[in-house]
Order: sequence, then C-alpha cells, then structure tokens
Amino acid sequence: MEDKATRTGRLKTERPNRNSAELDRMNSLEIARLMNRDDAKVVRAVGRVLPEIARAMDVVCERLGRGGRLIYVGSGTSGRIGALDAAECPPTFGTDSSMVQYMIAGGPEALGAASESSEDSIELGRQDMAARRPGKNDVVVGLAASGRTPYTVAALTMARKKGAATIGVACNKGSALGAACEIAIEVEAGPEVLTGSTRLKAGTAEKMICNMLTTGAMARLGYVYGNLMVNLRAKNEKLEERGIAIVQQIAGVERDEALRALKAAGMKVPVALVMLCGGVPKREAERRLKGALGRVREAMEEPATPRPRSAGTGREGR
Repeated sequence: MEDKATRTGRLKTERPNRNSAELDRMNSLEIARLMNRDDAKVVRAVGRVLPEIARAMDVVCERLGRGGRLIYVGSGTSGRIGALDAAECPPTFGTDSSMVQYMIAGGPEALGAASESSEDSIELGRQDMAARRPGKNDVVVGLAASGRTPYTVAALTMARKKGAATIGVACNKGSALGAACEIAIEVEAGPEVLTGSTRLKAGTAEKMICNMLTTGAMARLGYVYGNLMVNLRAKNEKLEERGIAIVQQIAGVERDEALRALKAAGMKVPVALVMLCGGVPKREAERRLKGALGRVREAMEEPATPRPRSAGTGREGR
C-alpha cells in the first residue's frame, strides 16, 4: 500500500517544473516572462474541459432558478477563491447574499490567516456542511487543486447524500473529489513555477471556472441585460457613473434624463430602466421587477395592463 508521500508525489500539481529549476537565479524580467508563458497554459487547459463546465453551469442555473443556493467549499487558496466569487455576486448581479455562499476549512478566520491543518478533518467537513442543511434545490461546488482534500471531499459527499447537486473542481485527473461528485471538472495545467504552490496556475484555473459558473448562470437567469450589469448597486461614484451609462445605453436617453430617472428610482438601475422603457411610475416598475424575480428584460417587456372601461359611458358598441 502506497503512503501519503508517494500519493502526493504523483500529483501533477506537486511535481517540479523543469522550466523554473533555476528560479532563484533569474532576474525579475526572466521570472515575469517564465510565469507569463506558464500561465498561458491555464487557458488552454481550461479550454479542454469546457463541456464539463457547461454541464455544471446548467446545473447551477437550474438549482438557483428553483430558489436554491450555490455553496462553494474549499480550504486554503481554493476556499478563498470560492469566498471571493460568493462575495462578488451581490454587487455584480444584485443577488441576495444567501444565494451564493462559501465554506472554508477553519471558518471565516481562514480567509486572512492560514488554517491549513483544518483541511485534513473529515469530521469538520461533514459538520460544516450539515450546518448549511443542503437539500435538493442546492448545488455544492468543491474546489481542491489536489483533488484529494479530506475536508472538501467529506463536505461534498455529505451534501450529495442530502440531495444537493455536486460539482468538483480539481487540477489533477482521476481525483477523489471528482469521484465523490456528479460532475467532475478536472483541469491539468501542469507543475507550478514554484513547486506545489497551487495559488499559481491551479488557483488561476479555479478562479476562471468560478467566473464562468456564476456569470453564465446569472446571465441565463436574467440577472444581466445583454452584457450589461443592470443589477449593480450604485454605492460609489464609479458605480453611479456606470449605472448612468447603462441607463443611457439601454433606454436610449441623454445623460441628464438617465440621471433624473435614477434619482427618481432611488438610484436603482433596474427600477429606472423599467420606468423609462416601460413608461410606468416607480411603484409599477417595482411591482414588475418583483413579479419577474429581478429579471430586468422580463420586467421591461411585460405588457401594459389595460385599464378597465367605465360602465355606462354610452360608447359600448360604437
């Protein structure tokens, strides 16, 4: 029976990279060129698993469309990448913070300080997932460069038993994580420039895949209009300017009119768009958006409700 050291040594993410064997003797430009060439391999590697990513995107879209949650699970760098994507969804798509969540070995404190020993705990993975009460409307995405992190594998296994859809993102083929889930996305970008430092190419691959899963699912669910972030929250000057530009572009109005509409809408881009494009007051725009579950295009295109005729006008039949 092979020991842990032997199993780890067989992982491509742990093998030495011949191209960087003299890394400590290189100057800054040589290091930059080397890393840039190596990083280019990530795009090609991710490109080889696009069918699996598309399948996973379909599942995320379907489960979120049911009112379920997307829960990222990981440890170390992988856990932080999941947390980053979860944190970015509300400001980008206007979603509730409960829709896309994260779990990281060691808890929130592990986001800013290493808690790597937690990743070996199978029991902790089960407990943390049990606390989320996963069910048939949820989808759980496990992130592990090695594909064998006990915490993450245990969490996904537990979620799957409870009926949640499960997706595994690993950077080694034939991983334990892939075997534990329904959809395995296994990207092989090769050994790291700094041997075993999976915050490099492996981390980049994981980030790219998370970007695709949430951006693709949210686009299909109607949280964007065309390729515009219509559900952004204009909470600073940059985002306010972006909101004005979006209203101008979609509604086909000048800046002053777009700004007036936004102010009347409480600086909410979706409300301003429905008001302008639907020709309705704020209250009706809010009603339409609520009925459309925040889907701006659907709310904008809702037919106007015909006003009932008044009885006894004497015009019937004319």
